[in-house]
Amino acid sequence: MSDLPKAYEPQAVEAKWYAAWIEGKCFEADPASEKPAYSIVIPPPNVTGILHLGHVLNNTIQDILARRARQEGKEVLWLPGTDHAGIATQAKVERELRENEKLTRRDLGREEFLKRVWAFKDKHGDIIINQLKRLGCSCDWSRERFTMDEAYTKWVSHVFVELFKEGLIYRGKRIVNWCPVSLTALSDEEVIMKPQRSKLYFMKYELVDAPGEFLEISTTRPETLMGDVAVAVNPKDERFAKYVGRSVYRPFPHAPIPVIADDHVDIEFGTGALKITPAHDKADFEIGIRHGLEIIDVLTPDAHINSPEVPELHGLDRFVARKRAAAKLEEMGLLIKVEEYENNVGYSERADVPIEPRISMQWFLKYPCVKEAADAVANGDIAFRPERWAKTYAHWMENLQDWCISRQLWWGHQIPVWYRKEKLEALKNAESLDMANLESGDIHVGTEAPADEAEWVRDEDVMDTWFSSWLWPFATMADVGEETPTLKKFYPTTDLVTGPDIIFFWVARMIMAGFRFEGELPFKNVFFTSLIRDKSGRKLSKSLGNSPDPIELMDKYGSDGVRFGLMRIAPLGSDMRYDEEQIEGGRNFANKIYNACRLREMSGTIEFPETDDEGDDELVGMANCFHIDILAKLDELAVDLARIYGEYRFGEIAQRLYEFLWSEFCDKFLEAVKGDLRESATPEARAVTLSVFDTVMSRFLQLLHPYMPHVTEELSLNMGYIGEGEFLMQAELPEEPVLAGLSAEDIATEQNKAAAIYETAGRVRNLKAEYNVAARRDVTLVVKGAAEWLDEEKDVLALLCGAGEVLLDSAYEAPKGTPVSLTPVGEIYLPLEGLIDVEAEKIRLAREIAKLEQEQTRSESKLANESFVARAPAEVVEQEKARLEEWKTKLAQLREMLQGLG
Repeated sequence: MSDLPKAYEPQAVEAKWYAAWIEGKCFEADPASEKPAYSIVIPPPNVTGILHLGHVLNNTIQDILARRARQEGKEVLWLPGTDHAGIATQAKVERELRENEKLTRRDLGREEFLKRVWAFKDKHGDIIINQLKRLGCSCDWSRERFTMDEAYTKWVSHVFVELFKEGLIYRGKRIVNWCPVSLTALSDEEVIMKPQRSKLYFMKYELVDAPGEFLEISTTRPETLMGDVAVAVNPKDERFAKYVGRSVYRPFPHAPIPVIADDHVDIEFGTGALKITPAHDKADFEIGIRHGLEIIDVLTPDAHINSPEVPELHGLDRFVARKRAAAKLEEMGLLIKVEEYENNVGYSERADVPIEPRISMQWFLKYPCVKEAADAVANGDIAFRPERWAKTYAHWMENLQDWCISRQLWWGHQIPVWYRKEKLEALKNAESLDMANLESGDIHVGTEAPADEAEWVRDEDVMDTWFSSWLWPFATMADVGEETPTLKKFYPTTDLVTGPDIIFFWVARMIMAGFRFEGELPFKNVFFTSLIRDKSGRKLSKSLGNSPDPIELMDKYGSDGVRFGLMRIAPLGSDMRYDEEQIEGGRNFANKIYNACRLREMSGTIEFPETDDEGDDELVGMANCFHIDILAKLDELAVDLARIYGEYRFGEIAQRLYEFLWSEFCDKFLEAVKGDLRESATPEARAVTLSVFDTVMSRFLQLLHPYMPHVTEELSLNMGYIGEGEFLMQAELPEEPVLAGLSAEDIATEQNKAAAIYETAGRVRNLKAEYNVAARRDVTLVVKGAAEWLDEEKDVLALLCGAGEVLLDSAYEAPKGTPVSLTPVGEIYLPLEGLIDVEAEKIRLAREIAKLEQEQTRSESKLANESFVARAPAEVVEQEKARLEEWKTKLAQLREMLQGLG
């Protein structure tokens, strides 16, 4: 046992232990180990990202699972890595180019631009990894992967080629989410829906066969009117039945367009009649396909109007054109009215501008192994936690649409497709590309370039970032075509921890990829983390200024404090409310454990007296009920935690650990055994108490370790619970309970005694407080009808009550007015003679009674007022009733106390 500094300094301790773990190769997994495998792959953060509170929550949970698995004797692989984050990373480099050199990527050319991106990655790519290390993450850093690694890139190309040859990947024109700033297609996950105050425009289109008669329609986008190819109504809407099959005039450019009926039209929206613009709305596109309508694109890639036939609008920005189009309609007498309208508008996550639904030539994937992936969750082969997410998953799997996997970027995995130079233009403009083009020799699809590469031109697009990350569980463990010891040992992985917001974009796709390329599921359990909100219920965001910097929190409270404080408020299946006071509470908890260990350190070494009987039997024979009680609660804690870990209730685990240490161990046990640590204590009593302390603390630190790894390592070493060169994180949990040698009946008997003493002490402290003698330590307590065993524990009872002595007197006749409390150990009397000024106490009680009588009268009057009861909110009335009952109860107590004083 070494000396602990007076105050715990987490920063120095945490840095020291993390370096020691790395040097000791504590995190590195051994595929040759005979231990059962436990594996988990990190959801790869963006390579240029920085840590936010969501990362802290997610990675703390993963670290808890990994460290707990090691304690259970498993060989653990927590595989880390980062994602190249195509759009986000390219956007940052392009911004630097514009701001610093006034250049665009096209000014540099693809090759030189990619050199700049790699340099940017090399400069910033380790930031978030180092922050995860600061958090204490026990990843196997020797296996760190990057989605643009050479070997990983081969996997991505291999998968594309395989799926293309199966006919699952094709090129065609579809509506996609388009970012007019980044000039690329986006996945749904990269689109953020924001509530907007928009305008709903009501206009009228003249009927071709009935001049002067009009059909009224409504839209939020008059600027796309030039792309209108029809007006649609719901076939069930009787108001418009007479118009279906006829035609109306599009105002500009002036042309007749048909009126069609389609079930998709919402009868309740606007007028119930919609203009159909297939090139600029996903629903309109699908209606257009069903009805064989023309597709007219009236927007440029950067969201300017492309309609030379309407020169007043041609070339204008889409939002400027919206106002001009409305004004033009008004000039033509076709604008009826404009109303304010609340709707959700999709924004590009990176560029923060409204996206455009846009017809675009893209590469698409028809999902493989859909049935296997759906059945795996439905059958419980993959368990979702919370379970309710399984329904969300099933709904999505039943409504799959082809995945747009191409992006108009340079940073990423380039599409492994080459076009013959002499047919380049024709192939680029072809309506679709598939296996027929490959068989004809017009295109080359492969993981390597064609032999005569000079005769070919490679597709410029790259693949969606998700197309690389859906391979993450297995592509990180083996190269293409290999079955490495790592893959054989650790795949399928055990757990996946992620956010429910990417259940479709990552989780579901990984499951399908696992079945398609490894023939089995990629993981057995998926834990979905909570969404973190502030105290007011708002989502955390930099723009709102309510998103704390985790590094600043770790500087202030220590990594362990941040981890534990956050986990205590982590619910299962619902949003969590962040409050920095909880993080401060995590720091305070670390200090509480540290100070308890300092108390033990100052109590000296254990010196057992010499006895004829060697071993633990003598020690157990000397243990009292408080020793047995805390050891039994420790055993119970270990059993309960094992069960709760199985239920993934991480917040509940944190709370149980907190309550045991703070309440059961410090507030109860240490207070009860204080006498054993005084100089007047017998050597036997001191030795037993210190031994119990060490037994409890050593095991508790081990149970706490997954949550607070640094402080538990520090204290375990300094207290002598582990030896020099050993690590707590590598110590397996004991199989035997501490009290394995005692019968359940004996344990229950001793625990009942301890519980009775603790409860009695609480009641007596309350009794003292009622009579204003809470601070007096010279009171005498008299117990009448005492439990048979109380004599041997009366000194502890006196200590816990703050009494000078406890007398056991079965014949005690209490003077009139003596306060009494009925307790589990008997009737306890508090003689007041010499403790208080009786007359002064009578005056004080009389004043208190008069004050409460006024409150009671006021409350009764309020409740008797029919106007108040009728008009006030129900909860206010109920609160007033509860207060009245409180006054009445307190008055009865005070009157009884006053009467008892004579």
